[in-house]
Formats: sequence, structure tokens, C-alpha cells
Amino acid sequence: MTYDFDQIIDRRQSESSKWNQYDADVLPLPVADMDFVSPEPVIRALRERVEHGVFGYGTMMPEFYDVILAHLNTRYGWEVPAEAIVMLPGVITGFNLACRAVARPGEGLLQQMPLYPPMLRAPSNIGLQAHMTSLTQLANGYCTIDFDAFEAAIQPHTRIFMLCNPHNPVGRVFQRHELERMAEICLRHDLYICADEIHCDILFDGHGHVPIATLDAAVANRTVTLMAPSKTYNLAGLHCAFAIIPNAALRERFIAQRLDLVHRTVNILGYILQRRPPTAMAKPGWIRCCVICKRTGMWSRRMLNRICRG
Repeated sequence: MTYDFDQIIDRRQSESSKWNQYDADVLPLPVADMDFVSPEPVIRALRERVEHGVFGYGTMMPEFYDVILAHLNTRYGWEVPAEAIVMLPGVITGFNLACRAVARPGEGLLQQMPLYPPMLRAPSNIGLQAHMTSLTQLANGYCTIDFDAFEAAIQPHTRIFMLCNPHNPVGRVFQRHELERMAEICLRHDLYICADEIHCDILFDGHGHVPIATLDAAVANRTVTLMAPSKTYNLAGLHCAFAIIPNAALRERFIAQRLDLVHRTVNILGYILQRRPPTAMAKPGWIRCCVICKRTGMWSRRMLNRICRG
């Protein structure tokens, strides 16, 4: 299948949040939101569901979980039971619920700076103290982890570490040995881990994503992993994500925080897309082309051309 990544879509004529946030001469880059048309299989699946004509309350069908479990197993060799999957309207909701599940107001949340704004807001949302450690930027711009500083930021009342991997905004894909070291420190200090791994599919050549919960059973037992198809296939507006929580007791605590504020099902159109295997949504060429556009700067050039033509 051929994808046209040169097509210009005028999103200011839609309800796009980023393109309607600023004046017409401003290049908006406030959020990870692609300007490419979603893959044709995505559009076809949505069209088929819309033509059904009825949009009542939905429920999670068995094949929904089968698709997620097969994807985790195929991509990462990660086997989890279906009950470990908890549906969410987004990963931001997920890490706020995770913090509420394991920490009480006044306790601490370990954060690895810099971070994207919703993560920075999480402590004040819940009444937690932000215990911050910073990535170390080398002369060439590459960011590394100062593990001594990482551990020094943990205080007696720190309860959870919020990991962002691949990291937003620095773009690091943490290597296995880095994840192992962070996980070892967290376990030694009795911390839980909430891992936002939403960008895990879009990687440059030579890099592979390792979900931190796959390191070993002890790490998985204290980890809430958050994923979604939204960044991969440009579906953020459909609000469909999921948490992977193998520990049943931790999962119950997480689910209990939803109350009636976060519904147990998701946007029904997002649900339709999640039922389709990733290979049915778009051939690997879609992701490959996205990566090339990012690496070559084609993305930014197209956006600049749009402004200049405007």
C-alpha cells in the first residue's frame, strides 16, 4: 500500500486543538499530533462502523483483548492474562489513576525531568510532592541518566516513579541496562512504577523498545504500563488507551480510583479500531514512513511550507 505523506491537510478548518490555538502565522508544536492522514484501513474501519448507524453504549468483546495480547506477545514476547488489560480514555487519565492508587496526599512522586506538561501537573492534581531528578544532557545533546542523582531524589515518603519511555520531550529510548538499573533502585526503595510507553512504536533504526514490566516478575508486580494506538496511527481524538497491570491487587486499587469519573469502556469508535490487529490497520510501511519523516525533518518542512503558503 502506498501512503501520500506530501498531502497538505488544512486542519484550521477542523476542530484541531493545536491549529486553532494560535494566530495563522504561528507554527503550532504544542502537542504530539501528526498532520498526516491516518492509514486507509483506519478510515475504512471507521466508515464501516458509522454506516451501521447506531452508537449506543459499548462493551469490550473478547476479540478486543485478543488483539492487544497478541500484539504484546508478538512485539515484545510479553504474555499477560486478559484480565490484566484495563481500558482507558487516555494515558493521562492512566497515570493520574495510578498515582491515586498507590500514594496518599502529602506523599511523593518521583519524576525524571524534563517532562511533558500533563505529567508535571499530576502531583498537584492529587496533592503529592514532586520529587524531581534530571536527565543529564551531554555536549552532543544526548541525554543520559545520573543514577546516583536518581536515587538521591527518592525520599522516605516517595511512593511511585513516573517513567516516560520513549521519553517525552527528549526522545530517548531507554536501553535495557538503564531500565534494569532504574527498576532495581525503585524496588529497593519499595516504589511502584507507572510507565507511559505511548510512543513505543515510533523508533529510529537501531533502537528497540523494552517495556519495563517485561524485565522480570518482580518489576511487573509493581508496574502499571500505559499504551495506546493514538500516536502510532494518528488517532488521539478517538480517546482509546489501555493499562497493563499483571498484579491483581494493584489492578483492583487502580480500578477503584475510577469511581464513576472514568468510565470502564472507551469511545466506541476508538474501540472499533482497537479490535483490528495492528497489521490490519496499516502495513509496517506506515510506521516506517513516519519515522523517516521525523528523522529527515520532512515533517517540519511541510509545516513551514504550510505557514508560508497561508
